[in-house]
Amino acid sequence: MRLTEFRELVEVQFGAVRGSSLLVDHVLTRLGGRTAVQAIEAGVDPREVWRALCADFDVPRDQW
Repeated sequence: MRLTEFRELVEVQFGAVRGSSLLVDHVLTRLGGRTAVQAIEAGVDPREVWRALCADFDVPRDQW
């Protein structure tokens, strides 16, 4: 998944303001206790970050 696609999915699912906040504030335990931004900067595939966000916020599986 491209980073632009990841950011679009976050904005559509969570809204622009909340999505931006989640990327820098929400700690993803599935990804080593990093935020989404930290995980991506560390080289984690954006798709894995997207899946971790979806799992934490109970996004329906068909939207992952």
